[in-house]
Amino acid sequence: MDYTNILKDISTYPGISGREESFSKYIKGIFDKYCDETIIDSFYNVIGIKKGSSEKSKKIMIAAHLDEIGMVVTGIEKKGFLRFSNIGGIDPKILLAQEVVVHGKKDIIGVIGAKPPHLLKDTDAKKAVKIQDLSIDTGLSEEEVKEYISIGDFVTFKAEPFLLKNKKISSKSLDNRGGVAVLIDIMEKLKKIQHECDVYFVATSQEEVGLRGATVAAYNIRPDVAVVIDACHGAIPEMAKDLVFKLGKGPAIAVGPNLHGDLTKKLIDIAKEENIPYQIEPSPGNTGTDAWAIQVSRSGIPTVLVSVPLKYMHTTVETLHLNDIKYSGKLVLKFILSIEGEIGGILCC
Repeated sequence: MDYTNILKDISTYPGISGREESFSKYIKGIFDKYCDETIIDSFYNVIGIKKGSSEKSKKIMIAAHLDEIGMVVTGIEKKGFLRFSNIGGIDPKILLAQEVVVHGKKDIIGVIGAKPPHLLKDTDAKKAVKIQDLSIDTGLSEEEVKEYISIGDFVTFKAEPFLLKNKKISSKSLDNRGGVAVLIDIMEKLKKIQHECDVYFVATSQEEVGLRGATVAAYNIRPDVAVVIDACHGAIPEMAKDLVFKLGKGPAIAVGPNLHGDLTKKLIDIAKEENIPYQIEPSPGNTGTDAWAIQVSRSGIPTVLVSVPLKYMHTTVETLHLNDIKYSGKLVLKFILSIEGEIGGILCC
């Protein structure tokens, strides 16, 4: 798979939590190339089904969320400035001087204004930035704004992907479009391989606002095993080493009560046997991922978590290493093939 182009393609597409419909349709078009059947459910989860060869096939769910953080218009001020609030976790410090797209009756480009340092009082310069004190400037008058934009319209960041040195890529929404790219990589390879289990590839919705799409999808699919692919924090200066993971050194396999012990061990064993680089992510509580919702769906679903290291999470310059997409795809593919015919034994032993 061409990791660079697929990431550039899907990371720029708008798909804010709760407004994934258009992006879900786009992802369905990609899934259709590799899956036997693809559907979009009532929550805009995209579910691609790759049928196995067994008549009594077990079901494996491979999930990665497709939604991104963003904003919503909360007010229209005189002279056309827009007030807004966040959707998902946004640090207000990253908002100053950002380019955005307001999705009204038509897409309108805007900027989040910032007072020049020359005009700031010393006391104001030391204050934390608050979203309620910021506004979006589209360049339009109040009358023009009201013609195209309404309170409740969604706003996404405008950012162009670019390559850094040593096979790194930077863009908005790589959390978790990187995970979606891993799904595509796996299904592309699985199309050429005979396998026993039915594999359900799920690009989930509304993860950033409460793991909601995964909750719905896991309940409806009722898989025997689930693998969640998400992002974890990449190593940056001055951060504790146990909280971050090196880019290019393979995915982080999470270990903790949210994850099934035997299946997690199997992931680690596969990585060792196949010489796939990997890292261990201790997760003593809530992983903050779809795994948290899937694990307790219905009567319980054995779940594992594989994460792609990502620097500068929830900004417009999220950065990952292309090799980690490749390593993650290879690890999860080998995992799918390894547990065929063994699921019951693993879970009952």
